[in-house]
This record gives sequence, C-alpha cells and structure tokens, in this order.
Amino acid sequence: MEIIAHVRTDFPTKFGVPRQSGLVREARGRVVFEPPYRNPDALRGIEDFSHLWILWEFSKARRQGWSATVRPPRLGGNTRLGVFATRSPFRPNAIGLSCVRLEGVDWDGPDGPALIVSGVDMLDGTPVYDIKPYLPYVDSHPEARGGFTEEARSHVLKVEFPEELLHKMPAHAREAIVEILSQDPRPAYQDDPGRLYGVPYAGMDVRFAVSGDTLTVREVVEYQG
Repeated sequence: MEIIAHVRTDFPTKFGVPRQSGLVREARGRVVFEPPYRNPDALRGIEDFSHLWILWEFSKARRQGWSATVRPPRLGGNTRLGVFATRSPFRPNAIGLSCVRLEGVDWDGPDGPALIVSGVDMLDGTPVYDIKPYLPYVDSHPEARGGFTEEARSHVLKVEFPEELLHKMPAHAREAIVEILSQDPRPAYQDDPGRLYGVPYAGMDVRFAVSGDTLTVREVVEYQG
C-alpha cells in the first residue's frame, strides 16, 4: 500500500493522545496529501459529508512478530485479551481506524487541498493509507455492545486548571487540552498522587498530578522535544 497523506496534529508524543477518535472534539488535525494525490478532483463531493473514516499506520508501534493477546491499559495492564478483541496498536498489521469530523477543506493553501478535521487521535506526522466517507445509515449502530470498554468509558476526571496556566496555552488549544486531561491520560495501573505527569500538546508541556478523581495542573512550560 502507498501512503497518500500525513496528518498534522498538536500531539508530538503518544502520551496524551486520546484513546479513541471523537473523544476530544476540539483536537484538530490537518490531512496533507502527498503530491501524487494532491488533486482537487480526488476530493470532489467530500464536503457533502460531515464525518470521514481515516485508515492510517501506527508508525510508532512497529515491532517484529506479533502476539495473540495484549494487555489493554484501561484494564490495569494485567488482564490479557485477544488482540482482535481490542484496538491495541500492537497488531499483525499496524493499521489504525479513526472516525473524524470534517470541519472543512483548505483548497488554496500552499499544501492544499488539505482536509481540516476534528476529534483526532493521531500523532503528528501519522501516515494515512485511505480516506472514506462515514455513512450514518450503515456505519451507526446505537444498539451495539462495547465489551470491556463500557466500564472504562465512564472514567472521567475533574480538571483544575488555573487560569494563569491555561492562558499559557495557545488559544486554539485550550478547550482541547482540558478535554484531553479529563480523559485521564495515565495508564490505569499508575495511581501515585505524588507523581507529576506531563502531556506535550500544542508546543507546551502540561504537567499535572492526580488525586482521587481530581486532576490538578501544576505547570505549563514550553515543550523541549
């Protein structure tokens, strides 16, 4: 398969990336096509759709061989489940699938046409293999069961983000970073109230501690990479 595009996002590292697409509505991305596919005709009609499927590569999770079972972080990292019963990045083929909202098309930019999307769960520079429209009449199944994820979905933290620290974030990133933190980016097996964690986002390193169900931001400094 050929890489047709790359996604530009505010996530420079894996820590803090939403665990699923759509969890953080304000997390924006820009899908920039490779020159052979940077053709306006290839996007004709795409603005009629509100959401898109993106098929992409877990480019930072490549490894030799594969395992039939994995340990989902949301189950504490100790319970093993079949790889095909999870969305773990460690798969026989490192292919990711995300449903994102199409916010618009930048037809005239220097790298245009490019897609502006939201609800991303991808690292900056993620390779893209294909893009397809989301079709609600066949893709939406409200009655579907969520397996082991049903319990994990309800785990949301209260975020205390002092105004003086929040205003150190770029304006476009403030709502998104609060949403990201509320989803608790820590692995489920880490619960040390004395530990300071850091989420790199939008050029800044947001450092926080968690006690009980409350996450408190302690520092916001420039991300050094």
